Amino acid sequence: MFLLHKFLVWRIKHVSDRNFLIFLGLLIGVISGLAAVTLKWAVHTIGHFLMDNKVFESHKLLYVVYPFIGILLTVLISKYLLKEHLGHGITNILFVISKRSSIINRAKMYSRMFTSAITVGFGGSVGLEAPIVVTGSAIGSNIGRLMHLGYKKRTLLIACGAAGAISAIFNSPIAGVIFAIEVLLPEVTIALFIPLLISSVMGSLTSHSILGSEILFSFKLKDEFSLNDVPFVVVFAALAGLLSVYFTRTTFYVEKQISKIKSQLSRAAVGGIALGIIILFLHPLYGEGYATIKTILNGEATTIFAESIFEGVNSGFYLVLLMGAVILIKPVASAITIGSGGSGGVFAPSLFIGGTFGFLFATVVNMVAGVPVLSISNFTLMGMSGVMSGVLHAPLTAIFLIAEITSGYTLFVPLMLVSAIAYSTTIYFEPYSLYSKSLAKTGDLIPKDKDKLVLGVINLNKLIETDLLKVSPMATLRELVVLVRSSKRNIFPVVNDDGSLVGIVTLDDIRQIMFDTESYDTMYVEELMHSPPASVSSQENMQSVMHKFESTGAWNLPVIDNGIYVGFLSKSRIFNTYRNKLRKQNIQA
Repeated sequence: MFLLHKFLVWRIKHVSDRNFLIFLGLLIGVISGLAAVTLKWAVHTIGHFLMDNKVFESHKLLYVVYPFIGILLTVLISKYLLKEHLGHGITNILFVISKRSSIINRAKMYSRMFTSAITVGFGGSVGLEAPIVVTGSAIGSNIGRLMHLGYKKRTLLIACGAAGAISAIFNSPIAGVIFAIEVLLPEVTIALFIPLLISSVMGSLTSHSILGSEILFSFKLKDEFSLNDVPFVVVFAALAGLLSVYFTRTTFYVEKQISKIKSQLSRAAVGGIALGIIILFLHPLYGEGYATIKTILNGEATTIFAESIFEGVNSGFYLVLLMGAVILIKPVASAITIGSGGSGGVFAPSLFIGGTFGFLFATVVNMVAGVPVLSISNFTLMGMSGVMSGVLHAPLTAIFLIAEITSGYTLFVPLMLVSAIAYSTTIYFEPYSLYSKSLAKTGDLIPKDKDKLVLGVINLNKLIETDLLKVSPMATLRELVVLVRSSKRNIFPVVNDDGSLVGIVTLDDIRQIMFDTESYDTMYVEELMHSPPASVSSQENMQSVMHKFESTGAWNLPVIDNGIYVGFLSKSRIFNTYRNKLRKQNIQA
């Protein structure tokens, strides 16, 4: 710690904040790239170990057993070893940025890599992108803490970690930067771009230098885009938007149903068995699903079900039916994997569903026309962009990701069209992304404007005033006057013996009669009190609290939890805290 202190003092004297952030962005990009490579290596190693053996070849039903084992192992490790709840990783990052001052637990620098390697390596129907984004973000946050950086700079380093992670996975530095901006950063300025760019580039270079051409997947465009396809593209994009809505709502519904099983181990067992049964009939749902996308793009779609009980089914009609079932069931499989305790994300599932839907749409049109009208590979790629735009609410990320995967911009215009229409269709029904929907319901969604952002980091519980003198509704005016003499406040909560608030009395309520000694023993507090204009809960978010202050015009509101009086909130105290937070963040910026 002594050496770190000396370094920090030297840094402040000799290195500007701007240059130091660029250096940290470079460092985080390299570490995130190494983490992404390590995670991919671990998953592939586990997969090869499980499948490249004689036992597997003679018992291919192990496809059904492996996901169950993976989920159960993940739950046991997270519950007893890591002692943390998994869930949707990027949702947790958004919550940390919004409510925890961008301070991510140190354990997340490795925990998600460990658990997701097991879940996905054993065939869980989720992706690796969210876990590696959590890992990169945790690396950024903790380096920021180690360097004694403030909230804004920690948030920037979280985004650097995410950008480096996405860039390393897909070898797509532009998409990495845009993902960090679209999904994570609450506010964007030009000054933020340089560290993000450096981090994203270093993540890509690190991954590429180790893996070479063995990145997640890449594809060289074979078919040109024709203007005659535009009407089909418009219809296809709208359907992709509706499919995104289906994905989001199905995911939340299935996870909600699974959560009703209170025991974690029972939930893991039920989820693992359910996922195994699904994979028994629909083998493409095993694992991330990128192998299926590669197969489609290589023009070998008839071999997709070669490892399943539908082996040999390669006719167009039955293949269309099976692929339709895969598209509809994939959100269920992903939600079961995560909801039952597995570790992974929906980034890959959204790409998978989009790609298979693109294949299905183009195939059906070509079958109806009787001749190849649409390019299957082009619509597969456009579908990936469209559904990802809708599910993640990140259209720019989707556009540039597919453009970088294809190493060119031949499809750039149709990708823009599909992403724009799919995103617009989705937000008509679902104004929040899959990542932010649950946070929006609880009021914990990271706000985009500075005022809400500062309010969001204020701890309401620290502002509750509990020094107000309480009075019984059956107390006399004499007893109330005695309290007034000993109190420094002008508000008196009227509380029953059971702790419930029945009203309040202010000095204005008794100013006219407090010197009327004849009424001291004949007038009671219940005759003088009045109801507060509103009340708040100590668990309520600050935006809701401020809305109540604004709508009632009050300067003080009682805090009531489960019917029991807790204390009072003062608007002036909130404003003072807000000013201090704002000043502190400006200094730290």
